[in-house]
Amino acid sequence: MTKDDVADALDEIGTLLELKGENTFRTNAYHNAARLVQQLPGDLAQMVADGKLAEVRGIGEALALKITTLVTTGNLPYLEDLRASIPVGLVKMLRLPGLGPKKVKALHDLLHIDSIEKLKAACESGEVAKQKGFGAKTQTRILEGIAYIDQVGHRVRIDLALPLGLALLEQIRAFPGVIRAELCGSLRRRKETVADLDILVSSADAQPIMDAFVKIPEVIQVLGQGPTKSSVVAGLHVHGTKVTLQADLRVVEDTQYPFALHYFTGSKEHNIRMRQRAIDRGLSLNEYALANETRSVPCKDETDIFAALDLPYIQPELREDTGEIEAGELKKLPALVVDSDIRGVFHNHTTYSDGTASLEEMALAAKQLGFEYFGVGDHSQSLTIARGLPSNVVRKQWAEIDRVNAKLEGVRILKGSEVDILEDGSLDYTDELLAGFEYVVASVHSHFGMPEAEMTARVCKALSHPAVTMLGHATGRLLLKREGYKINLDEVLKVAAKHGKMIEINAQPSRLDLDWKYVKQAKAMGIPIVINPDAHSTGELALYTFGVQVARRGWLTKDDVFNTRGLADVMKELARRKQSPTV
Repeated sequence: MTKDDVADALDEIGTLLELKGENTFRTNAYHNAARLVQQLPGDLAQMVADGKLAEVRGIGEALALKITTLVTTGNLPYLEDLRASIPVGLVKMLRLPGLGPKKVKALHDLLHIDSIEKLKAACESGEVAKQKGFGAKTQTRILEGIAYIDQVGHRVRIDLALPLGLALLEQIRAFPGVIRAELCGSLRRRKETVADLDILVSSADAQPIMDAFVKIPEVIQVLGQGPTKSSVVAGLHVHGTKVTLQADLRVVEDTQYPFALHYFTGSKEHNIRMRQRAIDRGLSLNEYALANETRSVPCKDETDIFAALDLPYIQPELREDTGEIEAGELKKLPALVVDSDIRGVFHNHTTYSDGTASLEEMALAAKQLGFEYFGVGDHSQSLTIARGLPSNVVRKQWAEIDRVNAKLEGVRILKGSEVDILEDGSLDYTDELLAGFEYVVASVHSHFGMPEAEMTARVCKALSHPAVTMLGHATGRLLLKREGYKINLDEVLKVAAKHGKMIEINAQPSRLDLDWKYVKQAKAMGIPIVINPDAHSTGELALYTFGVQVARRGWLTKDDVFNTRGLADVMKELARRKQSPTV
């Protein structure tokens, strides 16, 4: 077993013990051991063989014995017994927002609930609200969580699905006989979440490729294997998270490849429009050809397909039938922003709040990415859970920024803050302190349950404040975990446009907020967009690429994104906005 496999097993033990009501000291021992195992240098199997595991601080003899058993045998009877002692439904209930092991155990003890179905029935009958520690609001949130889980199903965030897809694709491309290969479906269109993986290959002989595909190390289970299509369940550890998805491989002849690539990329709505366009020209378009009874139109790639239907090439991210056909007809498709256009980022955290790296470490990491500027966005004072900065610490940080900037070359640290929008729409710092920042990201971090009208008024009031430069993660959503708070984004965008504010695409893959549809709307309203990684570590700075993908799906060009500007231009514009805050 790998380090990740062992860490997963230890984490699972900790969670199962929590569901059984074991004391916190014991459960945390397993969770902490899981983190330790993932961070161990060197080969875990060698450490086990050398008997050095028990020497690691935080791993005693009992844990070392369990880890040794996992590494040497691939399973652990203790874990198997734990799994057998706890209803499977209790573990599934942990997916619901706000339901931790303690509350799940309480529901089981009090109401004998051991499945999401029983939990839903108990909420609908009002029984959950009657229990101590729950109440009507908790009951409502549970029902909303169940509805959300039903809606998203078994989907995976793009940052987790893409590495798995690329790992499979890299191996498939190395198979003998493969001419061309590509990921298709929603992953190629860079949707925020995906339900499965679609992989397309061209080859003159499909069978050897099918035989090799089902033997790839990442394949957990073979669901079906045919002459030109095989389906498997594949898995991979990505940043400590075990990702499993169904992966479908299709093999076509190379002359069919462009048509199959277009078809399996989708979307369904885009394909319908393209098929109709072919019909209007006396042709039929499917996954194998563009043809009619008398002729076939040869196409070497997708560009030839679009050209045959009197269209320029349409980038995969735009293929949602949201105007790309009409824009193509008018030769007005945008030249989409790309990663290399980004010159710096604004919303990031350091050790001053809840980040893991210092100002200088973050700035140097930004420089390594080719950025000209690194913007600080540490939390403001009210967010104590994230070590928000009181005013005296802000001034201390400003002084350190000046010292570090004096010795840095090739990158500049900008003085910013992620300032909380308080319940009444005011900001979390005095106007005097706000005036000292070079820019301000305003964000909501509390009172998510406000009615829509009140939340909308709250955010709009903040956007009218002269010190605010940009709105951070506009809906507060966490993909596949919780919906955003109720807010009228149409009204928020109007107010942002009126007061000349920017809107952030928060590139954290758990957020990707603003959603691409509203990004497109913001573009139409002339609102500048900023792509920010919301980085809490040096490695997370690179997450900006997922924000670029959202921007591309929202039809943004380089000119639509504020942080494609160079440092001098950015400093000049930020200074101008401070002098004339409503622009």
